[in-house]
Amino acid sequence: MGSTIYTIICLSTLVAGICGTCTYKVRTEFSGATQAEFDMTGETGDWTIDVVFDAKVILHVIMQGGTVKTSGPDELAFTISGDPLKAGETHTVAYEARYDDNPGANLIRHFNSCLGPVSTVWPITIIPDGEKGNYNYSAVIHASLLFYEAQRSGKLPTDKRVHWRGDSMLDDGKDVGKDLTGGYFDAGDLVKFGFPMAYTITMLAWGLVDYEDAYQKAGELENVRNAIKWGTDYFIKCHTSDTEFYGQVGNGNEDHAVWGRPEDWPKTKVRPAYKVTAAHGGSDLLGETSAALAAASIAFAKSDPTYSATLLTHAKSLYTFADKHRSTYTAEITDAANFYKSWSGFGDELAWAATWLLRATNDTQYKAEVDKHFNEFGKQLMGQPTQFGWDDKTAGVQVLLAEVTGDEKYKTLAKTFCDWVVNTAPKSPKGMVYLDQWGPLRHAANAAFICIQAAKVGVNPEAYKKFSESQIGYILGDTGRSFVVG
Repeated sequence: MGSTIYTIICLSTLVAGICGTCTYKVRTEFSGATQAEFDMTGETGDWTIDVVFDAKVILHVIMQGGTVKTSGPDELAFTISGDPLKAGETHTVAYEARYDDNPGANLIRHFNSCLGPVSTVWPITIIPDGEKGNYNYSAVIHASLLFYEAQRSGKLPTDKRVHWRGDSMLDDGKDVGKDLTGGYFDAGDLVKFGFPMAYTITMLAWGLVDYEDAYQKAGELENVRNAIKWGTDYFIKCHTSDTEFYGQVGNGNEDHAVWGRPEDWPKTKVRPAYKVTAAHGGSDLLGETSAALAAASIAFAKSDPTYSATLLTHAKSLYTFADKHRSTYTAEITDAANFYKSWSGFGDELAWAATWLLRATNDTQYKAEVDKHFNEFGKQLMGQPTQFGWDDKTAGVQVLLAEVTGDEKYKTLAKTFCDWVVNTAPKSPKGMVYLDQWGPLRHAANAAFICIQAAKVGVNPEAYKKFSESQIGYILGDTGRSFVVG
């Protein structure tokens, strides 16, 4: 009797991502045949299995998990493929190999565990059939969340999906005796600017709170929760007392002088930590961070109520700090003034935080706080903003209050902004609303989101939805080019 040796190699047609695993599960031998079964796990993506025998066989995938894609002319090598892997799930492949002409026993098996990455499909297919407007929004969400994961600072988890990123900046906060590791790097540099980071987390949480079903349908619900929590965990670390909050780690000018990966940051270069205190305050930074934590507390209310309660406690404390000790945060964190100074002041952030706390608690105390800010900063909050972003939250305050309270006053304010955006604001030759030279696409996307929210509460729903779809379509490729790159 002969001996048949076969090799199972998990290969991938992909070029990026973490390595998955292949686990041999069971093998059953009987006269003239052997059956084998094994499991694969990894991130979302296509896969192939190469099976190599040392004697001629007839290979049948008879149990589950795939089909024979190709076979070698000598009937010694076979390639199995099947449906793409799903993130976090185990895929089982089982086959039967018949060797009637080689009735051997004592099959010797050997296989290598995942020689190639099993991960995201690159390039991500945004337009699966090349038809204008028929976009794969799930792929866009997936790509966006991978972008956030690529921006993570600190000790990375073992299940990281961006395989080329490693641990970095593990000494953040050491200069002040605190653990300030974690959080997100800024736009292409390695400073952790707390003000725009907090705005980012607020918006991620808002999207999850209002559109959880979309994340669920895209298979990204757990990933967006992780993206939010990576930021909120960091903010909790930064909130070291009721009147002390670390709003920045890293010096902007020193950082911009270092061209390299965060993993290679020179050990000799200390990254300074900057805080706001009761001495000056920092109402814009603190108000935005309060809003982020309040919004996140809603996002985690069902999945992790204990964590949700912790977030809300910090949100309330930060709001009190922001309102009691009023100042723009760059009065204390002067290094941030050259990068993320709040030109709109702090009235919008105080109202923004109070509005999110109202939504998170349904406590009339915060409705009174909202009214107080509208009385004090009415010229700004009752006016028509010209954009919505990390600096000016006015449009967000207006449409969120329309959603939370149902008050026609706020609906009218949201309508004024969106009517201006849709009908009057400058547009590019191919239809992108142009609100600012710095990151015009993000401004277009932000305006689209605000107007979708206005449509959601019944304000000009058809016109605003059409406009918002046109802006997202412009970004994804309506003009012949997709700007989802990198």
